[in-house]
Amino acid sequence: MSKWLIALGVILVAAGLLWPFISKLGLGRLPGDIVVQREGFTFYFPLMTGLVISGIVSIVIWFLRK
Repeated sequence: MSKWLIALGVILVAAGLLWPFISKLGLGRLPGDIVVQREGFTFYFPLMTGLVISGIVSIVIWFLRK
């Protein structure tokens, strides 16, 4: 369990450090992401971004298990 928590922490730190570069790729503004803007209210649901990231993570895990 502790190895998983350490790995998760390292992944979160890496994602935080790489966020400026990741945001330049356009993730978070893909077609299919839902944005509702009203006066004093913004709702953002990154549907397509979540699917893309999930697919990439699944492929990486698949290659690591081989």
